[in-house]
Amino acid sequence: MAERPSPNLLTRSWNAVWHPTPGSLRLLALLGVIGNVVIVVSGGAVRVTKSGLGCPEWPRCSGDSLVPTHNPEHHVLNMSIEFGNRLITFVVLGLGLLVFVAALRLRPRRGELVWWALAQPMSVVAQAVIGGIVVLTELHPAAVSLHFLVSPALLVFCVALWVRAGEGDAPPRPLAGAWTRRLAAALLAASAAALVAGTVVTGTGPHAGDAESRRYGFDITDVARIHGELAWLTIGLTAAVIVALYRTAAPAPAAARRRALELAGLIVVQGAIGYTQYFLGVPAGLVLLHMLGSVLMWIAAFRLFFALRDRGPVPAAEPSPVTSPAGAPQPA
Repeated sequence: MAERPSPNLLTRSWNAVWHPTPGSLRLLALLGVIGNVVIVVSGGAVRVTKSGLGCPEWPRCSGDSLVPTHNPEHHVLNMSIEFGNRLITFVVLGLGLLVFVAALRLRPRRGELVWWALAQPMSVVAQAVIGGIVVLTELHPAAVSLHFLVSPALLVFCVALWVRAGEGDAPPRPLAGAWTRRLAAALLAASAAALVAGTVVTGTGPHAGDAESRRYGFDITDVARIHGELAWLTIGLTAAVIVALYRTAAPAPAAARRRALELAGLIVVQGAIGYTQYFLGVPAGLVLLHMLGSVLMWIAAFRLFFALRDRGPVPAAEPSPVTSPAGAPQPA
């Protein structure tokens, strides 16, 4: 029999949301980042297993049922994979709501963090609606591409909250020269373009979510080449940022150098996976790894961008009263 969570664990979990500290809010934000990475991979599993129409209706799965039931036209495994992806969406939505409540309850309240936190559940709702459109249009490639791209957009909010919860609200103080910061911004733009191109490659290739679903009418070699060129542009800009961080007259912060090297390491692994899957005919397992690598690179690029400025120390937390069973406020 599984052990019940201890009262202390439940109390700490509750306090992390209802009586948050900057540290507990940052932990919740990190869980939001992880949740959105998981949903990208689970969505990829839906595509490579041809389970995109495993639940052929929305918001129901099939017929009058919200959950998978016997359907002679859809294998139970495909229905379970698609339904599992829907369940993960609800988990991520729940995390987003908890993050928003914690941001509201943080003292002193920091308005910017509240807006970053509010964007998370709202974005998940938007993603669920787009997911419904994907099903109702029978996996139109444009809808599928948009459905994927909502996740990197949502990760912008999650990563921003994760980073901002660990720093202050002072005006941004640049930690690197203007040229280095422009290179980092260009790196973000190139990364975004590579993500968009990657969805076109997937929508043109064999993993469109269902054996009968529509594909883009492009030549797979052409779109793969464009995606590869954008990836090489990302590599070049990453190398330029690293050189700038190490060769600048003013010493660059150690955190920024670490973030740049982390991104470079991810790029090497991602490039190896990308070319391997291309030459092996895009096997499903490598597609999933490539999708995971793409969002990890996106996160790393944003962390590098944020590491190039300083916002001062985290505001000191105000003590929050905890009500005793008798109703009398006690010191926290």
